[in-house]
Amino acid sequence: MLNRLCQISVATALLLTVSTVCLAQGVAVAAASDLQSVLPGIAAQFEKETGQSVRLTFGSSGNFFAQIQNGAPFDLFLSADIDYPRRLESSGKAERGSVYEYAVGRIVLWTRSDSGIDVKRGLAVLADARVRRIAIANPEHAPYGRAAVAALRHEHLYDRVKDKFVIGENISQTAQFADSGSADVGLIALALALSPALTKTGTYVEIPESWHPPIEQGAVVLASSRQKTLARQFLAYLQKPEVVRILRSYGFAVPQPAR
Repeated sequence: MLNRLCQISVATALLLTVSTVCLAQGVAVAAASDLQSVLPGIAAQFEKETGQSVRLTFGSSGNFFAQIQNGAPFDLFLSADIDYPRRLESSGKAERGSVYEYAVGRIVLWTRSDSGIDVKRGLAVLADARVRRIAIANPEHAPYGRAAVAALRHEHLYDRVKDKFVIGENISQTAQFADSGSADVGLIALALALSPALTKTGTYVEIPESWHPPIEQGAVVLASSRQKTLARQFLAYLQKPEVVRILRSYGFAVPQPAR
């Protein structure tokens, strides 16, 4: 009888240990790098309210898409291009019915305040000789890079300025190039231009939305996730009115949820 009680106690202890480890792992989120300024604060508030941890990895949406197809161990994908979550869903790599459009991004032309370049002139300033290097995100991987190219083509500037490009692997690196002086100007996300660091060092002008396809951003729960309940919980948290207000304060448009 004593041995039996010991076995039960050991089994219970093991179960509690495994449960604690699973909870400690939290939810692993692959997030587009335009969220780098706003998402950590949202995640921290979620952790405070729920006691669950959120592990954020930022990068290029296109690169994440490829990694997830090859089995990268994420639970939730926040993409800067909603087409990637939709493709994962249609291929069975994401949970059916979980795609959610969480935001629409904006691009801006940004430069350091001491650059002497008047970005208020808009994209036309890029043709000036004083603008020698233009930072853009890699259009092969990054939706903001594709939007930048589309805007330049709209203004018939692409062929005139493409040799000046400094290519960032993602929109966050693109902003770093412009801020550090590796580029004279950058076509970056409004959300990053509104970050405390860049508002201190630079100035920007918004690019008209009609000059490029909309940057529709989408989230999806991944089929391979071992934390689906927690992933759904964090996804639902992004839809709360107070979180929507935070996203809007960083320049994102947030679509009204379907009724």
